[in-house]
This record gives sequence, structure tokens and C-alpha cells, in this order.
Amino acid sequence: MAANTFILVLSCDDKPGIVAAVTTELAGLGANIAESSQFWDRHTNSFFMRIAFQAPDGMVRDDVERALRPAIDRFQMRTTLTEPTRKPRIVILVSKFDHALLHLLYQIRVGWLNAEVVAIVSNHEDSRRTADLEAVPYHHWPVSKANKAEQEEKLLHLVQETGADLVILARYMQVFSDTLSKRLYGKAINIHHSFLPSFKGAKPYHQAHERGVKLIGATAHYVTPDLDEGPIIEQETERVSHALTADDFVASGRDIESRVLARAVKLHLERRVMLNGHKTVVFS
Repeated sequence: MAANTFILVLSCDDKPGIVAAVTTELAGLGANIAESSQFWDRHTNSFFMRIAFQAPDGMVRDDVERALRPAIDRFQMRTTLTEPTRKPRIVILVSKFDHALLHLLYQIRVGWLNAEVVAIVSNHEDSRRTADLEAVPYHHWPVSKANKAEQEEKLLHLVQETGADLVILARYMQVFSDTLSKRLYGKAINIHHSFLPSFKGAKPYHQAHERGVKLIGATAHYVTPDLDEGPIIEQETERVSHALTADDFVASGRDIESRVLARAVKLHLERRVMLNGHKTVVFS
């Protein structure tokens, strides 16, 4: 993104004139719109919009917000204005399975994901070497019933201390408490396998293999108090057959989980995901 580029996302009750009001103010600033997407949810009469635009040289965020204020007040918009030249800061949580973590770090290294990893947190020591190679602070915080609340407070403090914009559960095998889920709502993304029927507990891919599943997949979603039932951001499935072993299922699952999580993170970081009740609006 060029300098002086901004991304505006907004939502409000749908009424005539919303697009015209916003674009008129931007035109008055001399801004050039590079990308625009919008959606009207007929069931809730809610309107969602994302606009990426380049403002004239020398114009700062306060100037843009001041110019948009009449339109925002008129339609009672909920808005977020960001500057994509600033790298979002992320905290990654991982347990023993590190495939999703490694994929995220690679996509950041090659520039496909525009983000800065400010910390890696784990309840195991397994990924410390990876963190050291990436020069990222590593926090080994084992979790038990006795210290769960204390470790969650440490995580919240870390998020605040580092100014993290997003927490990513890259196969972090610990369930957030209701309190933590609520405090990080819209700022924490999880990845998990997707099967029909659903297989929970240990070795889900082996369970799927035993039942002869024909499709395996993964779902990336926002974390909520309802386990694995938060608003969905991204999904993918892949066909499997009776000729594959349980280990083949696991290997395919690792690949799908890594890809889906990375795509979900990219969509979030680029402000392409908007919460719409229990669902999301995703401007791809």
C-alpha cells in the first residue's frame, strides 16, 4: 500500500444515500478510491462497507476523520479507519503441533502476510527453537486447572503490553475461559478440523478414518465462549478415500489447517472481515 492510504470499514442500518454520503466526502478531500465493497443484509437491514482510498499528500488521519464526521453522524455509522502501512502486531499461541505456526511465520517472512509477531506463547517448550530462529520472544506458560485464570491474566497483560492487534490460536490445545473469550472477542482467531459427523477429543483424524469419512477440512473462526462455534471467517475441504491411511488424513489435515488459518488471518489483517451477529461479512 502507498503512503497516505487508508481503509474505512463501516456498518449501520441500511438507508438510501450511505454510499453517496461517504464517497462525496472523500471526493471533497481529493481522495482516490482504490477499492470498494458493500453488502446489504436483508434479514437485519444492516449495511456493511469497506473502502480503501489514497488521500492527498500531507493529509493525516485526523483530517480524514473530521471530513467523514457529518456522514458518520447522519447515518449513525460504526466505523474503523486504519492505515495499512502500519504493520499489525500479533501474538501466536501454539501447543505441540507447530504446522500452522510455521506456515504463518513463513508467509510473514515472504511478505504475503503484513504483520509483526510480537510474541509466541505455548504451554509446551517444543516451539522455543522456532521462536529463537525468528527472534521472537517466547513465553512458556504451562496451563493447569489450578493456574488457568492466572495464565489467562498473563496473556491479557501481554496483549496490552505489546499492543497486539490480534491473537492467533495456531493449534493451541487449551480452551479459553468465557471471561477471556469475551475480552478478546473479535481479536482472537482459532483453527480446528471440520468433519461430518463431528469428531471431538483425541485423534480426530483417526476417528474420521475409522468411520470412512469422504471429506475432511478446516474452519477458522473468531473465538467465543461457545467452543468452536464462533463466527466463521474461512473454510476449506478436501476429498479423501478408503485408500488413504489415518496418517494420510493427518497429513492432509495439517496442510488444510495451515492454509485456512493463514487466509483467515490475512482477511482479518486487511480489514476484510466484519462481524454480523453470529456470522461474518467477508469482502474477499
